[in-house]
Amino acid sequence: MRIRDRLGLSERRQRQLTWAMEVGLVGMFLVGLFEGNTTVIVNTLLALAVTRLPSVLERDYGIPMDAGLTLWITSAVFLHAFGGVGLPWTPLSPYQSLWWYDHLTHGLSASVVAAVGYAAARALDVHSTDVTFPSEFMVVFIFLFVLAFGVLWEVIEFTTSALSMLVLAEPVLTQYGLEDTMLDLIFDTVGAAVVAVWGGARLSGVVDALAARLDTRERETG
Repeated sequence: MRIRDRLGLSERRQRQLTWAMEVGLVGMFLVGLFEGNTTVIVNTLLALAVTRLPSVLERDYGIPMDAGLTLWITSAVFLHAFGGVGLPWTPLSPYQSLWWYDHLTHGLSASVVAAVGYAAARALDVHSTDVTFPSEFMVVFIFLFVLAFGVLWEVIEFTTSALSMLVLAEPVLTQYGLEDTMLDLIFDTVGAAVVAVWGGARLSGVVDALAARLDTRERETG
């Protein structure tokens, strides 16, 4: 079932929302430049780079990235970047002032990571007759893939924060302690669960395109 069916959004409306978030990222980048805020500048630049990936994948590699998938990816990076921006009515950012915001962004980002892992593994399964991944294995794989990435992300957050303290610079990523880390990993599993339940139907086109590219590559090199 498509995202537009679940949320009642037409393809045109989804593309409009994606475009609005991209414009918002540009605006946040300009705010970061004006304020000299390294965290906002780096996060928005990375987010803008990620928003370009769907069009590159579709144009250069033939991977179908419909409006729903593009909106999914853009929402994840937009909300993460926005989380580091101070709100007009408070000096605190959404990450600091809204207790649920970090959980939301981790769950959404984890679902994107899970989708990448699922699509890659399932494409290999479809492509090769020598490899078979039962559905039970795919569920376990998705959770392990997301948790491994989540742990890596927490290590990156910790290292970035520590290095920033050493050089007396503003941290690009912030870790708020052990409890925060454990909650992040819990909500990472929530994002993985979403893909484990609904990913098969939602990502079938991407899987087929990836498998076709693997077939083509094998013929060219074989």
